[in-house]
Amino acid sequence: MRKRIKNKELRDTVYSAPSRIHGTGLFAARRIERGEYIGTYGGPSAKRDGTYVLWVYNEDGTVAEARSGRNLLRYLNHAKPGNAEFDGFDLYATKVIRKDREITFDYDGD
Repeated sequence: MRKRIKNKELRDTVYSAPSRIHGTGLFAARRIERGEYIGTYGGPSAKRDGTYVLWVYNEDGTVAEARSGRNLLRYLNHAKPGNAEFDGFDLYATKVIRKDREITFDYDGD
């Protein structure tokens, strides 16, 4: 079983800083390898949409769960294609992400 990374432990892997994409972004604090687990989107369950809410869907397209982001992963910005993707609320690198590069994912999932 994989250990969940707490917010203070996320700081070994990622940090937030001004983004060229939008507002604040999430950046690699070190080289992250393709397929590497980055962290889990943490926060309380959400019932409605809002800033930093991440929705996870079942295979049939129905909503499985939503969380209101409270850890550093809430600063992820959209890019198509992104360099990371979610499996549920767990974030993984889809390619090597060099130190100080912004970490992004495709909000649309296409």
